[in-house]
Amino acid sequence: MSAKEKQGFTLYFLIAFGLAWLCQVGGCMALLQQKNAVLYQLALIATMFCPLLAVLLVQKVFLRQPVGIGWKVQGKRRFWLAAWFGPAVFTLLGAVLYFAVFPSRLDFSCSWLVAAYGGEMDAQTLRSELGVSTLSYLLQNGLFAVILAPAINMFPALGEEVGWRGYMMPRLKERFGLLNGRLLGGVVWGVWHWPLMLLVGYEYGTNYLGAPVLGLVVWCVVCFALNTLLDLLYEKTGCIWVPAIAHGAFNAIAALPQVLITPADAYYNVLGPMPIGLISVLPMLAVAVGLTLHQMKQEQ
Repeated sequence: MSAKEKQGFTLYFLIAFGLAWLCQVGGCMALLQQKNAVLYQLALIATMFCPLLAVLLVQKVFLRQPVGIGWKVQGKRRFWLAAWFGPAVFTLLGAVLYFAVFPSRLDFSCSWLVAAYGGEMDAQTLRSELGVSTLSYLLQNGLFAVILAPAINMFPALGEEVGWRGYMMPRLKERFGLLNGRLLGGVVWGVWHWPLMLLVGYEYGTNYLGAPVLGLVVWCVVCFALNTLLDLLYEKTGCIWVPAIAHGAFNAIAALPQVLITPADAYYNVLGPMPIGLISVLPMLAVAVGLTLHQMKQEQ
């Protein structure tokens, strides 16, 4: 990179973090002080587009260069299929591993759904009046998350993918190498979420094992694993839509295993059963590390 391009890279982080953290803090304040969940959700959506805006401002305004993102629909079919269905596979494997370690926490009594519906109806009433059970919830929401949600969620996810995988990762890998670049990229992406985690308990809640430090660290581990796989998809296809689909699919499916625990066991969310837990992320982490080491061996 030239000296000006290095300045642009620094400017990218200042914009991507500065604008996103303003949106995150503003949305959290709206939720905490005004109980305005709609404004909070809008702030989260705006946050996702901050990396894209940062790329446009740096490349088009500051450097006056092409954005350099692969927009063309291309790449082998297996990578598109991996993007669409891979997150569901990792979510399932993570949940199976978590409940293999903690079998006593597997709960089919519908207690999580009872709490989610406000506690006004017991499990039997939910089944008889609303037709809602643990199995029906998993089937309906699981099918939606696997079949339709990736196509819907990829549009907001694209705002992040253009910035992180399209712009940031090629430059980090050029500067620090494949493994170190992906490690650093994962940490950067994880830290980018920290205001949400500290203010409103994004992902793990506010009362969990080791809060808040353990959650911040585990989240960076999760982001490293996911960042690696998304980066690999972009490398293999040269099409930014592919990691955007995978990102959207992960956002859709990741919370589903939570229905299999009791509300009290949410204290251990930082461990699992969602694929953002320290134990349940292990399958995804193992694949991410294994593929990266395999790439490094091939390059040598």
